[in-house]
Amino acid sequence: MSEPVNRARRTLNETPADRLVGGLGEILGEAYGITEAELYQVDYRLSELLPLTEGDSLRGAGHPAWRAFDHQSPLLVDGTAWLPVSMRGERRGVLRLAPVADDPAVLGELADIATALAHELAAVSPGTDVYSVARRSQRLTLAAEMQWDLLPGRSRIRPSFSLAGQLEPAYAVRGDSFDWSDDGEKLWLSTVNGTGEGVAASLLTSLATHALRNARRAGLGLGDQAALADQAVYDEYRGKRHLSVLLMELDLRSGTMTVVDAGSPRLVLLRDGEVTEQPLEAQFPLGMFEATDYHEQTFTLERGDRLFVVSDGVVEATGRDVRYGETALDRFLRRTGPMEPLDAVRSLIGDLRAFVAGDLVDDAVVVCLDWSGPQP
Repeated sequence: MSEPVNRARRTLNETPADRLVGGLGEILGEAYGITEAELYQVDYRLSELLPLTEGDSLRGAGHPAWRAFDHQSPLLVDGTAWLPVSMRGERRGVLRLAPVADDPAVLGELADIATALAHELAAVSPGTDVYSVARRSQRLTLAAEMQWDLLPGRSRIRPSFSLAGQLEPAYAVRGDSFDWSDDGEKLWLSTVNGTGEGVAASLLTSLATHALRNARRAGLGLGDQAALADQAVYDEYRGKRHLSVLLMELDLRSGTMTVVDAGSPRLVLLRDGEVTEQPLEAQFPLGMFEATDYHEQTFTLERGDRLFVVSDGVVEATGRDVRYGETALDRFLRRTGPMEPLDAVRSLIGDLRAFVAGDLVDDAVVVCLDWSGPQP
């Protein structure tokens, strides 16, 4: 690794959390003659790239910033470099640097520095609001603030799988959510179709999510995870409140998927261009009754399979007196085949907005999982 890249990494580690881009710009000026450095973060709706300091947001899909973001590759246009700021598949935005020499080696070093910035942003963000505030184009509702802080991220990539999810309406989501974790041998994924309004819906989802995490981290099987979360919700609400959850556990060595359907969202399989709804054994939502037993079922994924989990807010969305799930969903899912999971999720949400001719009213969650197969 070159000395300028090492210096930039050290600077990012030593600079105060709120001054990462400014401190990085000083080092890049000394090493590469760069005089302009700006971070553009993608907003909660995945529709704008917002500057950290000043200037206009970037919306146009043909803009170099969006091309760098969408294709996850550095781009040099008229002496300005646009560099993806991403780590482990989590796309945070792009870094704009100028002037930059037309030299592939320099562009490669700057791309490495942009990746280092992404890692540092992930490390410091829990301790400062600077970056969170700068990536919102409008105020979040309190319920939405709670829901976004609950998420593990928005996308994740490993050699054996790629994963992405999105909540809508992004700035006012209430109860829908998702969660995931992996340890190199298994991937755990839960998708919540929440109920209720405002903060009450977020509190219910938060309780269920933390109960599921607690059970998962205790090493319990999927059925027991559901049972523990079910009991936690029932103990708090005594059956007056409940919520639907789909629990999934993927064995990364074999492709075996274990599922518990607790009144869950819809699970759709895209295989060889064909869309089919995965049959599941419907069981009671979490918290409906006391001491419910949950049963696991399994099926096997094939290399290249894509799974979508979509909540009622997607299936039931109505435009021109027609439901999206009845007429447009399967058709659009087929079109996502060449897209990366985050692009597929973003495109599906965009198609849904166009279908209803505006922002969504009901909560909607979309999660996309690609299975690449066991890795040697």
